[in-house]
Amino acid sequence: MENPSKEQLENWHKDPNNWKWGCFYYNIEDHRLFVDKRNPNFGGTINFAHPKSYLFLGGMFCFFGLVIFTILLNKR
Repeated sequence: MENPSKEQLENWHKDPNNWKWGCFYYNIEDHRLFVDKRNPNFGGTINFAHPKSYLFLGGMFCFFGLVIFTILLNKR
């Protein structure tokens, strides 16, 4: 679905089958990378069905690993 309607997006968001363990959003039909959490007051999450989600997570881990490595290197 190229441009889903607002109603369709809302239905996907409310469907408990699209939420793994209640906190991980996984919907192959939804092509958005970032979506609101079940309670939008808590921010957003990643659509783990999106192919670029794992690249994003890998990049985040590398970035924070580099930050920690730099901090530990400067403590010497």
